[in-house]
Amino acid sequence: MEEKSLGAILLEQTGLTEDQLQQGLVVQREKGIKLGEALIQLKYLRTEDILKALSIQLGFPYESRIDVESIDTALVEKLPINFAKDNEILPLRKENGSIIIAMADPTNFYALDDLRLLFNSDVKPIIAGSYEIVNAINAVYNKTTDKGEQAMSDLDEKMEEIAQDFDEPVDLLDASDEAPIIRLVNSLMFRAVKQKASDIHIEPFEKDLVVRFRIDGVLYDVMHPPKRAQNSIISRVKIMAGLNIAEKRIPQDGRIRIKIAGKDIDIRVSTIPTAFGESIVMRLLDKSTVLLSIETLGFIGKNLEYVHSVIHRPNGIILVTGPTGSGKSTTLYSCLSKINSPELKIITVEDPVEYQLPGINQMQVNPKIDLTFATGLRAFLRQDPDVIMVGEVRDRETAEVAIQASLTGHLVMSTLHTNDASASITRLLDMGVEPFLVSSSVICIVAQRLIRSVCKDCARKYTPEEVELKRIGLTSADLKGRQIYRPVGCPNCLETGYSGRTGIHEVLVMTDAIRSEIMKGSDASTIKKVSQAEGMKTLREDGAQKVLMGWTTVEEIIFATQEDTN
Repeated sequence: MEEKSLGAILLEQTGLTEDQLQQGLVVQREKGIKLGEALIQLKYLRTEDILKALSIQLGFPYESRIDVESIDTALVEKLPINFAKDNEILPLRKENGSIIIAMADPTNFYALDDLRLLFNSDVKPIIAGSYEIVNAINAVYNKTTDKGEQAMSDLDEKMEEIAQDFDEPVDLLDASDEAPIIRLVNSLMFRAVKQKASDIHIEPFEKDLVVRFRIDGVLYDVMHPPKRAQNSIISRVKIMAGLNIAEKRIPQDGRIRIKIAGKDIDIRVSTIPTAFGESIVMRLLDKSTVLLSIETLGFIGKNLEYVHSVIHRPNGIILVTGPTGSGKSTTLYSCLSKINSPELKIITVEDPVEYQLPGINQMQVNPKIDLTFATGLRAFLRQDPDVIMVGEVRDRETAEVAIQASLTGHLVMSTLHTNDASASITRLLDMGVEPFLVSSSVICIVAQRLIRSVCKDCARKYTPEEVELKRIGLTSADLKGRQIYRPVGCPNCLETGYSGRTGIHEVLVMTDAIRSEIMKGSDASTIKKVSQAEGMKTLREDGAQKVLMGWTTVEEIIFATQEDTN
């Protein structure tokens, strides 16, 4: 039986027309690329269509998803990560004496031959998407301990020992070996990633240099390098961030991009001059963890239903509010990812662009050339968008342009810095926005906080006192069939009793009653009371539900929502 050509299979299996195929063949010849690439560039087909057709043509199975948990790490450890990424290829498992290999290009026979020699075994390919394979490579190599990570791990365990290399002063003319400095800074970054820290603080004091990590929102002392190493450590970080090491009198901002165990880490560096030297804060952004689903952000019950509903609306403004570090950007990214599809044109203007989202046009503001949120937003309206995300509504101009965009048929998402949902309305009014514009454009406001989750390895069940429950609006009757936990502490959670964070939310959906209060010019507390009467749960009430679900502790909710007690 004669083997069908890829073009013939595509004509049979997809909506591709003969004319489109011919155009693809022309592009293939002109650019010297594969037919599948040509058809994807012309936007006639998706990558998935091409891979399924190749599966039929070559007789290899096609898998749309790779289960990372089922991958045999013993096989992966034998394969260098660079080879895996360069060839977009990954060994999955042993099966009937052969090794099953996932690959994006099943015609890469040279790579298959290399794998046969490496494993001294027959290999059988399956076809998977390039994006899926690269993600699996990053995830599985992060779980294994390659030589590079082991070396860094050794450094991590010897941080204090490394720091002692500075104990003896060295003549500057003889100080040609800067290895201890480099090893110390690298070790700090590795340890921060390993412990899932969000920030590294390097703080100089009169007789001391302190390094602290922020983990799950709380700062922890990590080490105290010798004071004499201060200038060298700060200079090393500034060099990595592309900053001016000679300028120590003014604040500077920079960026470091590194890769640790297959993870792409983006580090934002900020320096400020203090009385005893430059203070440095490094914010770590792990690009592999940002795209969380809305469900994993802590939205539950009616709140989840409301958010699912409003993000699919064709127009209006959705605001996410809360203090700095409350996860507002992550929530917006998750909402955009949920609705992202080829049918929608989505554009963002951010300060800065923290994570790259496939299929979404992202722009960074630049005040030096008068590219602000407001001017960027105006420009976007000429780009025929369906959804616009504005990093933050900071002033009246941005607010008014966002409102006009929503009233002309666009869905606009943005953030505000207020304590709760109802205060966001009065904040817009204080900016000078007319009440009728706020009431007609805003469709939903989400206030949120991040709370620490109890460590599942060491959390202990207990029955809280009635007084303790009362502080978060619960009674003993609410505990029926439920189990409350208290933090204990173990090596897995660095003896804190907590591991990871989740969100508590207050979701205000605009109703006629709330619109009426806005038009009356009512204050935030009145609007909040009306919202609660309309079914809105406050931050503390949502937090109490998370306590009853065993996610967090009474103490965390009291701490995160303390303004509600005023």
